[in-house]
Amino acid sequence: MFCLGNPHRNGTMGIRSGTRNGTIIRHQRSKRTSRICFTFTLLLLMFTPRVDSSWWYIGALGARVICDNIPGLVNKQRQLCQRHPDLMQSIGDGAKEWIRECQHQFRQHRWNCSTLERDHTVFGRVMLRSSREAAFVYAISSAGVVYAITKACSQGELKICGCDGQKRGRASDEKGEFDWGGCSDNINYGIKFAKDFVDARERMVKDARALMNLHNNRCGRMAVKRFMKLECKCHGMSGSCAVRTCWLALSDFRRTGDYLRKKYNTAIEVTMNQDGTGFTVADQDFKGSTKNELVYVENSPDYCLTDRSAGSLGTAGRVCDKSSRGPDSCEVMCCGRGYDTMRVQRVTKCECKFKWCCTVKCQDCEHTVDVHTCKPHKRPDWLD
Repeated sequence: MFCLGNPHRNGTMGIRSGTRNGTIIRHQRSKRTSRICFTFTLLLLMFTPRVDSSWWYIGALGARVICDNIPGLVNKQRQLCQRHPDLMQSIGDGAKEWIRECQHQFRQHRWNCSTLERDHTVFGRVMLRSSREAAFVYAISSAGVVYAITKACSQGELKICGCDGQKRGRASDEKGEFDWGGCSDNINYGIKFAKDFVDARERMVKDARALMNLHNNRCGRMAVKRFMKLECKCHGMSGSCAVRTCWLALSDFRRTGDYLRKKYNTAIEVTMNQDGTGFTVADQDFKGSTKNELVYVENSPDYCLTDRSAGSLGTAGRVCDKSSRGPDSCEVMCCGRGYDTMRVQRVTKCECKFKWCCTVKCQDCEHTVDVHTCKPHKRPDWLD
């Protein structure tokens, strides 16, 4: 859908250039300025689905003009946008990655995180319903903001932040003592800015949807922090680890996506309590805590048929797996409507041989495969 520049080939939210000892190869900002307005506008508008705004004509405007003129931004968001245009650029650059992660996680489901062209809400009317899908999107997008800003801090792209300065001196883990060194990812700054910016609009409203969004935003932020990992470099004779220098680093964003996808499966239905300050779990037998769980207020549509009011695109024409028993099976994906089968020719690499040294040469092999696609909904005869 978007012209957001070329995605990272490794599927992560970004790549740190250089080494942990501070050698940083900066990205060429001139290549980014042409898409900063467009990418950031899309991101902002995703968080304001109730606002009817047009964004396609402001792609060439400067950051300050965008901040002043996009409808739906509350004052605090405009102030942060104007004060930190370089952070806004990082958020825009990271937007395509969490959207891609959402689409990866739901690629085999009826709702597959589809984006809509020329739709300012990015995901369409599906975000207007306080459903599991909305809960996941708010969580993964909030996580994406944390990830993008944290990466940019460590890459030296932002004036306001850098490596985590609190990681100094000595510490220990299960392997023994080590010295803090290198460049630890500044996750705390990423969380703080994401909270201030993303939550600002929701804090202006006192209703169930705002509470739901705030809760799921927090779950997304904490999911990124959960997967911070300790990376170390050994120093000593013959490669021994007599002395270690370590730093904290972000894990691949896929781990955050996998985690939030599991939380989507176990999301909890809630209602706002009487004083409007929190939630009550709909299931009276629920005994656990909702603190680290995604929550939703409304049940989801089945997404079988096209329903513009619900934001459902339907599953007609979607590819299904005849042999699967999961959500991508033809029975589940096609909602019992049946499927069409067509034979297609595909070319794959085969008969690969290793050539010394050091290449692999393969043949192109053509084979026939059956592709199954869901039948469209059949209109009742009396409607014709």
